[in-house]
Amino acid sequence: MKPHPWNTAFEWTDHTGPFEQLTTDQVRQFDEEGYVVVPDLVDAETIAAVRADLDVFEAEVDAFLQTREDGRFSIAETGALTVALHAVTRSEAARALSAHPAVVGLCADLVGPDVRLYWDQAVYKKTEKPRRVPWHQDNGYTYVEPQEYLTVWLALTDATLDNGCPEVAPGCHRFGTLAHHYVDPLGWECLPEGTDSVAAPVAAGGAVVFSSLTPHRTGPNLTDSVRKAYILQYCPSDAAVLEGDPVEGDPTGRVPCTNDRRQYEVLRAGDPVPV
Repeated sequence: MKPHPWNTAFEWTDHTGPFEQLTTDQVRQFDEEGYVVVPDLVDAETIAAVRADLDVFEAEVDAFLQTREDGRFSIAETGALTVALHAVTRSEAARALSAHPAVVGLCADLVGPDVRLYWDQAVYKKTEKPRRVPWHQDNGYTYVEPQEYLTVWLALTDATLDNGCPEVAPGCHRFGTLAHHYVDPLGWECLPEGTDSVAAPVAAGGAVVFSSLTPHRTGPNLTDSVRKAYILQYCPSDAAVLEGDPVEGDPTGRVPCTNDRRQYEVLRAGDPVPV
């Protein structure tokens, strides 16, 4: 493992509580291994409402991909993997889910008293072109400071090893952001494909909760059904995206994560903020 050029003085800080949503053992696992599976986080009715809206948005993305000569845009590819961004700006169900008490409880336990939604996206893994997503950290795609934010990988359908559930490399999060290289067309990669992993299957309504610094991957979908996930990410309210090319040198700017249309507060001084 090599550190990211901008990662020069990272130290992981264990969480001390008190905890609202997670048990002490769950938080201990998160601190030691970088992830925890939380079953039955969200009720089936809420999942169904969100999934119905996301199915529409995903169909729009897939239709766009089919207009392209190679069927691709960035890491998305028709028949393989689609990514539908920022449903919270279009779906009342998704926006409500982003501030669901159980999800905000995770934020209180693992992020802090002042928290914003940083990113949200639906990721559907298709069956026609089975492929992996390589080992990466979420902070390896866009470098956020502080480096540690929270990913809630929410299963909209059952996620299994056969259809591409998350797999994690336990403990690596404690080194901070790692150097990544691009693997076309799969995406950014920070660890070799043979890295030891722990699978994290989860049923619909449950979530794999992990740090932005936890290396994770998903395998190909080898089933006959689409694997559907909705990814919600939360950062401290004072977080910012660093601009610049890490190969060229130090960051050249900072962009606060304060786009109120999609990066709104969910916790302020420990209290939930209506969205």
